[in-house]
Amino acid sequence: MAAAEAGPAPGSAPGSAPGPGSAPAEPELEPLRLRRLRGDGFFEVPAADRLGRCRSVKEFEKLNRIGEGTYGIVYRARDTLTDETVALKKVRMDNEKDGMPISSLREITLLLQLQHPNIVELKDVVVGNHLESIFLVMGYCEQDLASLLENMQTPFSEAQVKCIILQVLKGLQYLHENYIIHRDLKVSNLLMTDKGCVKIADFGLARTYGMPPKPMTPKVVTLWYRAPELLLGMTTQTTSIDMWAAGCILAELLAHKPLLPGTSEIHQIDLIVQLLGTPNENIWPGFSKLPLATQYTLRKQPYNNLKHRFPWLSEAGLRLLNFLFMYDPKKRATAKDCLESSYFKEKPLPCEPELMPTFPHHRNKRAAGTALESQAKRSKP
Repeated sequence: MAAAEAGPAPGSAPGSAPGPGSAPAEPELEPLRLRRLRGDGFFEVPAADRLGRCRSVKEFEKLNRIGEGTYGIVYRARDTLTDETVALKKVRMDNEKDGMPISSLREITLLLQLQHPNIVELKDVVVGNHLESIFLVMGYCEQDLASLLENMQTPFSEAQVKCIILQVLKGLQYLHENYIIHRDLKVSNLLMTDKGCVKIADFGLARTYGMPPKPMTPKVVTLWYRAPELLLGMTTQTTSIDMWAAGCILAELLAHKPLLPGTSEIHQIDLIVQLLGTPNENIWPGFSKLPLATQYTLRKQPYNNLKHRFPWLSEAGLRLLNFLFMYDPKKRATAKDCLESSYFKEKPLPCEPELMPTFPHHRNKRAAGTALESQAKRSKP
């Protein structure tokens, strides 16, 4: 974190009224009184040392609210020291009595380790006057794919879809090579700059993994993008859950609408079966032993209907989708497999990121309530 003293933004006078978009003036800091861990009594932290080496959020001018991640509200803001536009993510501290939520600590720890063009950048962690006021300063991207898809006049061309998904796959390959599973991949967690660079964001549910895999809760990944093994209660998770979600994103971009918009877990499983056929032990060894496999009566559906859903897609495109939608997680495509797919080598070839079209900044124009309402269905856990 950068070393900087807390204080008013440059150019502001003591006691002056806040400028447009800035936060209301906060009372002067008082010494912080903390209980001693060893021995009895308390000790005081002087006001000047209260923020430690962290910058103050007062040095950032909030411009507008642009969204809400899994674990925090996100603002577009201006760094008054550098004049750079950044994304300012307020860490949720609801009902937290023992410090920062573990999810936010995980996100900060992971993002500090990651440096890749297709992963959102964590620039700094800044604080407000109160112990519960903590903000992540992230690199700013003008678009998120969810709001973009909702507002586009004409859908992405296939060359543009290839450009987007290639960048997602490169980001996933980097994550998986560094033993990180994102666990919440969806279009609203994919950001895009005006220069066509796509970045994976929102690492609140991400986890590191090792061998052998340790049990994790299966109640992760937004429902529409959730892999069948999670829906059936598998507790050991691998990078294959991200790859299923990547398949859903590719299909959504190609079809111009969500592929599997389930309303409940059983409905989600049924939509998958309707699309891909009923799983069995032959194609998915161990399927019948999954914790919830006996709780659902799956419809008997022997056909793979991907070709009927995408009749115009090339054989290479259908092969890629089928590879991403393998029921058996062990047989499912890896990011490296996908990047080598012949689908990206045939016409129409992927366009270059800098040749992607630019779009109006919808997130900056819409009222916060409208923005959150439009995200609600896609963000449903």
